[in-house]
Amino acid sequence: MSLFFGYTKLKEFDIELFSSFDRYQEVKQCWRKENNKWILKDISFVEQWNIKDYETLIKDLIDTVNTGGMVFGSLYGNTLIGFSSIENELFGSNGQYIQLSSLHVSCEKRGLGIGKKLFYISCNKAKELGAKKLYMSAHSSKETQAFYNRLGCVEAVEYNERLVLKEPYDC
Repeated sequence: MSLFFGYTKLKEFDIELFSSFDRYQEVKQCWRKENNKWILKDISFVEQWNIKDYETLIKDLIDTVNTGGMVFGSLYGNTLIGFSSIENELFGSNGQYIQLSSLHVSCEKRGLGIGKKLFYISCNKAKELGAKKLYMSAHSSKETQAFYNRLGCVEAVEYNERLVLKEPYDC
């Protein structure tokens, strides 16, 4: 049996779109920067988005589209199982970065290559917008960082202070 996942550019968002999406993650270890060195620390918590989190997400995605950014979705039938978004603002000393503002796959669909495909779709669109590099403030969990490392991501040479202040523990 093979599964077919469709990928599309999303333009409209409502709570119904996320009704089956499960942003659940059990975290046991996170990376923290101490004395200019990344250290894996035992930090345990469960991240489970609630209705308010989805409402905030929807506002953010609408803002992304309204300001010229893009949102991409992976659908299984009519069910959203993954999404990514890129903003439309180049930054960095040479305008080399564009922000990958989100990349999430519903808990039960992880490990199937959906996140990887969404990442590459976002990369290609970022290049079309003139970026040389994606900049992400990614969750500091061991698993999330391992995902990005497998894709070839490395620590940014230049930090975006606005994003660091917003999410100081992100990598």
